Amino acid sequence: MSVSAAVAHAAAAAPLAALLPARRGVQWSVGPAPYGIRPNAATSRITDGRRALIVVEQGGRTEVYADRPDVFPVIPDASADTSEPDPVAALAARILRTVLPALDQEAAAELAYTRGREKALAARAADLQEVGFALLDHGAPVDVVEGAAGPGLMWTTDQGAAWGLWLYPVTPNLTLTYEGPVSGLYGLLPVLLPPLDGPAASYLPDVTSGFTWHMTTRFPQLRTVDPDEVEFGRDPEPTGFVALPARSHRRALLEDSAPVAAEVGSLGADLLLTAVSHLV
Repeated sequence: MSVSAAVAHAAAAAPLAALLPARRGVQWSVGPAPYGIRPNAATSRITDGRRALIVVEQGGRTEVYADRPDVFPVIPDASADTSEPDPVAALAARILRTVLPALDQEAAAELAYTRGREKALAARAADLQEVGFALLDHGAPVDVVEGAAGPGLMWTTDQGAAWGLWLYPVTPNLTLTYEGPVSGLYGLLPVLLPPLDGPAASYLPDVTSGFTWHMTTRFPQLRTVDPDEVEFGRDPEPTGFVALPARSHRRALLEDSAPVAAEVGSLGADLLLTAVSHLV
């Protein structure tokens, strides 16, 4: 089904494309959609050459559909009500957390099927390398390492935090690890966490320990595992945990300088590229 020339471009398409990072030097661009999804709805297609999204606006709502070969999309991959304070930013955040990582994972699976596992791993390693160059550009002293479960990057910050970014062959996308002061996560967590589901008042801080109180007061989306650990995310969102490395901290009021360990999985390269400033 072709899109009639009379159908308007989606107004959100250009600002949405501007919020998605360039990959391998290619910016996202806006063009006409090759087919219509909703009758007479304003529709555009944005692409970075390897991946494409269809943006549809109708009835006060903006929907985004992944443009997959030989598949007519029915259910939107992301959507936002245009009455929200910043619906385009909300869409971009959802796309970065879930839609683009899913497309990258599908591409890796297709490559493994058609050309073999080693080719798929090489493509994923290129994503790791791309994030590594962005870290170098931000001044991070990145080292390439071979971990027990796969290749990775390691670097430290001036605050004494140790970061790692890993390509595990048995898990999708990339995995991020952290050891350092809990304050070193304050910039990153808002990028990773899903939005509050309902009014913030319905999220009560957990009083299991000083640690859980400190973390869930600041980030209500966190869930308590035990007095020493909180977790977040459900598939297809990034999933992870933040934990105290020593039980001696359990009952104490947590200071911003207290040491923690954290791990986050299912991270797409696009999301990491937008969050690089929070990793150095």
